[in-house]
Amino acid sequence: VVSCPCALGLATPTAILVGTSLGARQGLLVRGGDVLERLASIDYIALDKTGTLTEGKPAVSAVASFVYEDSEILRIAAAVENTASHPIAKAVTNEAELLGLSFPVTRGQLVEPGFGTLAEVDGRLVAVGSLEWVSKRFQTKTNFSDIMNLEHLIHQSSKGVTYSDYSKTVVYVGREGEGIIGAIAVSDSLRHDAKFTLSRLRQKGIKTVLLSGDREEAVATIAKAVGIENESIKSSLTPQKKSQIISTLKTAGHRIAMVGDGINDAPSLALADVGIALRIEAQENAASNAASIILLGNKLSQVVDALELAQATMSKVYQNLAWAIAYNLVAIPIAAGVLLPKFDFAMTPSLSGGLMALSSIFVVTNSLLLQLHGSDKRR
Repeated sequence: VVSCPCALGLATPTAILVGTSLGARQGLLVRGGDVLERLASIDYIALDKTGTLTEGKPAVSAVASFVYEDSEILRIAAAVENTASHPIAKAVTNEAELLGLSFPVTRGQLVEPGFGTLAEVDGRLVAVGSLEWVSKRFQTKTNFSDIMNLEHLIHQSSKGVTYSDYSKTVVYVGREGEGIIGAIAVSDSLRHDAKFTLSRLRQKGIKTVLLSGDREEAVATIAKAVGIENESIKSSLTPQKKSQIISTLKTAGHRIAMVGDGINDAPSLALADVGIALRIEAQENAASNAASIILLGNKLSQVVDALELAQATMSKVYQNLAWAIAYNLVAIPIAAGVLLPKFDFAMTPSLSGGLMALSSIFVVTNSLLLQLHGSDKRR
């Protein structure tokens, strides 16, 4: 009668139930109780750049070409990017719409995540994306000196961008028969809570690594602003290379969480011990589908909230298990009469039943106290 396997059975699920419901109230969609257990034990966090450390609302800051007008470069680039969902693609199309440019009809659009977009415009293939990828699309190659001059020109012109707080990404425009014909600089601002979040993670002893498909210069600017060391920066990565880095860290024995927001991050989010996705503009995407936790508030600081919640939840689980085991270790021998010969004390069935019930009530009450987690911060 006195033994209480119920307390052992209730120790974990009650704490997990309270933890996940508390997370929902804080804007954290946790997909399964095992997610909190894995998150509580992580020692590494991998972060995407565009849309994760930055706002994910880039805008065109400069357009350059030695052959065509800026409007022509924007016009054909926007036509290719018109149906793409990447933030940089949206920035190009938004700028073209702002200038009142009409988009030509495109055919056979092909998107390669992490590289760029290809489509047929006015009867010729046009590619918009990274320098190496665009260069490989066409047989006609652009001279290296011309590319260097184009890069110099694009970096010289910008709309008052402060490099300590902004990331400038350059996408190149190439056309069949001509090679690279222009470049577009897209700038994105750092999230207001990025520095605070990275600082809190360092205080907790969590190591961070920045994984980005962008060029080294743009990635280094953001990394420096948030305090990530140069050796923890990985740039010009394809989605597959991001996944390989995650696999390498896991093989080395690290418990790793990946934070991202777009389709480029989906493979890494699925591969990491815990995938954390920011929900951009209340839309479901490949990243949120692959992630274990979705930050519904679209705030990077919620990564710290999720980590603290997971640690608090697992602390309650351990407390509950310790209590349940200790109760049974003490109560069962007493009920069996271990104190009867020397102290003339024996439990009655009613007392045993009452103690058994109290042990379950204690476990449930201790789990419910988890709701007080973060109450001071919320106030």
